[in-house]
Amino acid sequence: MIFLSRLRFRTKINLGLTLIVVFTALIIALFVTSMASEALVDQTRKRGKVLAGNLALRAEDPLLSTDLLQLESMVNEVKEADDEIIYAFILDDKERVLASTFREGFPVQLREANSSGKQINAIMIDTGSQKIYDFAAPIFISEKNLGTVRIGLSRAGIQSVVQNLIFAISALTGAVLLVAVLASTHFARRMTFRLGTLQKHAVDIVRTHLGPEISNESTHENNHNSSRKNLKGDEIQELTETFDAMAMNLESHIEDLEITETNLTRQKELLKTIINVSPDYISLIGPAYTYLAVNKPLAKHIGKTEEEIIGLKDEDLFSTHEALVRTEEIRKVLNTGKIINKETREQDDNYSTVRWFHTIRVPVYSESSKIIGVLSTSREITELKSYQAQLIQSQKMESVGKLAGGVAHEINTPLGIILGYAQLLQDDISPDDQISKDLKIIEKQARVCRKIVSDLLGFSRQTESEKTEMCFNNSILEVVQLVSHTFKLEHIEISTKLDDRFPIIHGDPEKLKQVWLNLLSNAMEAIDDQGSIQITTILDISTMTITALFADTGHGVEPQKIGSIFDPFYSTKPVGKGTGLGLSVSFGIIKDHGGSIEAISPLPKSILAGMNAPDDTGPGTLFKVVLPLDAISAVEQVMNTGSV
Repeated sequence: MIFLSRLRFRTKINLGLTLIVVFTALIIALFVTSMASEALVDQTRKRGKVLAGNLALRAEDPLLSTDLLQLESMVNEVKEADDEIIYAFILDDKERVLASTFREGFPVQLREANSSGKQINAIMIDTGSQKIYDFAAPIFISEKNLGTVRIGLSRAGIQSVVQNLIFAISALTGAVLLVAVLASTHFARRMTFRLGTLQKHAVDIVRTHLGPEISNESTHENNHNSSRKNLKGDEIQELTETFDAMAMNLESHIEDLEITETNLTRQKELLKTIINVSPDYISLIGPAYTYLAVNKPLAKHIGKTEEEIIGLKDEDLFSTHEALVRTEEIRKVLNTGKIINKETREQDDNYSTVRWFHTIRVPVYSESSKIIGVLSTSREITELKSYQAQLIQSQKMESVGKLAGGVAHEINTPLGIILGYAQLLQDDISPDDQISKDLKIIEKQARVCRKIVSDLLGFSRQTESEKTEMCFNNSILEVVQLVSHTFKLEHIEISTKLDDRFPIIHGDPEKLKQVWLNLLSNAMEAIDDQGSIQITTILDISTMTITALFADTGHGVEPQKIGSIFDPFYSTKPVGKGTGLGLSVSFGIIKDHGGSIEAISPLPKSILAGMNAPDDTGPGTLFKVVLPLDAISAVEQVMNTGSV
């Protein structure tokens, strides 16, 4: 078996087919030879019986007439008619030989070797040199046995026919065997060629794609190659061993892939966690303008889950105008690869909140340097923009204040001289004189100029403030009480919602009253026919600040102008109706107190709804003043309120 297992597969196929053909030929030859022999023997027996029977019928008359010559002639004719007939002779009823074909003496043992009854009897006689079928046919006339006819047929003819048949079958078997070997050789060659090719590919796969990555398997592979060289197995065994090596390498690779998959999954979760904890709005959009990935802050901002956003487009998530802008930006990045870096301003439906975003859109490239998507990152910079606006405004106010202060100082002295001389001249002239009236006009206008100069000095903080502890609410109530009558005449209602904890601040009461008066005056002038003004104070202990909100239902301020309303001499009033210094002076006073002042227009709907204003009112303006609490007073405030 070991020798057989070491044969080549081609040899095994040839040997197997040869054995199958030979074994089949032997079976067929034995079966056919046996059947042919039996058929020939049976045919020979039938022929011998026929010959013996015919000779017995023909011998009746010569036997009755005792014509021995005719009997002799008859047995000779029978023998000469067939080469397989070895002898023929006729016996009388007393077993005496009347005629025979033996010329050199009749063998006595042959006469008693066979006998007939009423039927023809056939036996096999072995003479030592050959085998003879002996047929004995009785000769009857009127139920009287007159004698016996004996004929001997040689079996050599039958054996010759059988041998010829065996030879023919052997020749045919040889021819079939040759064809089978040739066919099997061709078949085995094709099969082993395919097996060899498959094995070669398998070995190449193991060495090229699997083997080099498994350093620990190099020794095993060398051992495997060495053992394969020493092995005398066939192609299938070699292919099996190659596939075993491939399976082993694949198993090792699968383990590596599982480890890699675990690492990738862990890294993916880590990356997803990092992206989700980022406060920025991060998204990835594919070339079909659909969202491929978003982080949780962006999904929360849109109002959907991450899974709901994946696969949607901007037109499915944003308003028509915003979707068009976003889609155009994505198209530009996808087509040109240029990075978009911009700042955008968003305002909610109630116009109460304005948010600024810094958005960057960068292209995402594949390994073939083809743009496959756009990565967008948006960061809210509302607080930064607020600080930036405050810084710009502060710088601008500081520059303008310095200029105004310098000019005011230079003008203040000549104005004082003009005012003084105008008063002196009035003392020398009768009050009814026209010159006295003109001097009063000069004095009046000089005082107006002096008031302007005083405001400019206040704006530039070049006038001294006398700060004391004061009640924030009381300063507002005093101003409200002062102007309430005038406002009622103008059909303007003033309502207050003051914090009942009566916050105490460290400030100049007169200066702050001037601020409240300026704000109320501006609100009254913004209301055309009738309207309302709401004043709210809010104490915030956590930030140690007090906030005053002045909301009016006037015509509001245009968005593009709201950044300029605190500039000196900026006014929307007609010429002669105002100097444009009220808000600038208020800005300077609040800054001098360490606070801030800002304007919001239109008025937030939440505040407008609480003022019970008519539907056609507005859009209104909100001024927000924030002042710090006095340090000592704040502690007392906390102790009194118990708030932190």
